Amino acid sequence: MSASNTIHELETLVRSHHSVLVIETVEEDRARDFLLVVGSDLRQPVYAWSVTRGLHRVEDPGSATEATTEPRQLLGHLQRKTEEAIYLLKDMHVHLADPVVQRQFRDVADWFRQTRATLVLTGVGIDLPPAIEADALRLTLALPGRDELEGVVSAVLRTTGTSPPDPPLMAALLESLRGLTLNQARQAVAALTLDHVLDQDDVRDVLERKVRRFAAGGLLEFRPAEDNRVELAGMTRLKEWLDRAAVSYTEAARDLNLSPPRGILLVGVPGCGKSEAARYVARLWQRPLLKLDAARLYDKYVGESERNLRHAIEIAESMAPIVLWIDEIEKGLAAGGSDDGAAVSHRLLGTFLTWLQEKSEDIFLVATANDLSLLPPELSRKGRFDEVFFVDLPTDAARAEIFSVHLARRRQHPTDYDLDLLVGESAGFSGSEIEAAVVAGLLRALQNGEAPGTGHVLDELRATVPLSRSRDGEVAAIRAGARAFVPAG
Repeated sequence: MSASNTIHELETLVRSHHSVLVIETVEEDRARDFLLVVGSDLRQPVYAWSVTRGLHRVEDPGSATEATTEPRQLLGHLQRKTEEAIYLLKDMHVHLADPVVQRQFRDVADWFRQTRATLVLTGVGIDLPPAIEADALRLTLALPGRDELEGVVSAVLRTTGTSPPDPPLMAALLESLRGLTLNQARQAVAALTLDHVLDQDDVRDVLERKVRRFAAGGLLEFRPAEDNRVELAGMTRLKEWLDRAAVSYTEAARDLNLSPPRGILLVGVPGCGKSEAARYVARLWQRPLLKLDAARLYDKYVGESERNLRHAIEIAESMAPIVLWIDEIEKGLAAGGSDDGAAVSHRLLGTFLTWLQEKSEDIFLVATANDLSLLPPELSRKGRFDEVFFVDLPTDAARAEIFSVHLARRRQHPTDYDLDLLVGESAGFSGSEIEAAVVAGLLRALQNGEAPGTGHVLDELRATVPLSRSRDGEVAAIRAGARAFVPAG
């Protein structure tokens, strides 16, 4: 949402006489500036309050109202106000645990419905008492758009005496800043202008800074397109589908009103290439890859799990066009065991399905799951994803290709190895188990001071009990359950 759209929405809500609005954001200054525009358009004064400064007119910071720093004092003062005005209350939600403050707040909200004044609460993690939440209307303050970011960049360049970059570089810089707050963008650009020159390396530096910031806590992992060199063995059906899907991004497809695909679901036996397939999609289409660990969505605090998901989605949208990989999606969106866990899962699922249905940004979703039976029907049914692929244990031909890929990656010539013998000994092995055997075999050869060869890999295969045999019941159940829904990938 652009700044103008946000201002328009705010103005509409104030005109509609909503007495309590909630803007959950760390960008207090930005929210204040939007409210100033709304106040100017509606000819209403805008006041701000914090526990440290009390109540004051935003346009006149020196006009603090005496004895209003304490929440009870402030609310008592507001109950005597009669003018149509906008009141920005910073971090008021943390004081609403006090029953007296909560009652006073509700009285003020009732009074403001008559005087047509508006309370706007800002802060982070705003959890309101149910009685107040019922009357509050929440507004999402979207991250800054291109126009706002360009204004910040231009201001920093003027201040530091840095020459503006050419249009293509400016476009790349603005794209790399998407997803940052205005203050974060200002700090990032200021750090780049120390040498008074902007170049392509600076754009990459901004992107890396942004990724490090977003990846805090392990929820997200970013991989630039240029760093992705994954190769995918087997999975002929998936590769054919991806080649066909790529056509939907062409001008000819747009002329036929053909929309690009939304995403795919990969389900099947652990270690058989679902992760490699997700990375392969990004490499094939030359897009960055953003990985979301679904299991890390959950948080012990009420509401934080949903915030984690909304934050991850917001970040993905800010980095579009991108491939978003949700790993082990069943761990984040499957029904929980306890009543509380089930309720959280249900809310997460609702948030995710709404986004999947309505998303407009160019994000291709790759969801991976080990067990389709754990996914709720609302997610696994046809139509949620463009296609569902079952990733099974590799066939003989696929295992030969997997051996070749991993040997070549370690600077071995596959033709120097007896692939037929290795394929025969690796029946029931997953792709990751084959890779492990190749690596262990080469290390064993180095340890013994010998030239690596078929025998070293063969010994590792014979010393390994693959998952399909050590946990044959579980693997068989996964294969049977998935095959009932989808053909092999």
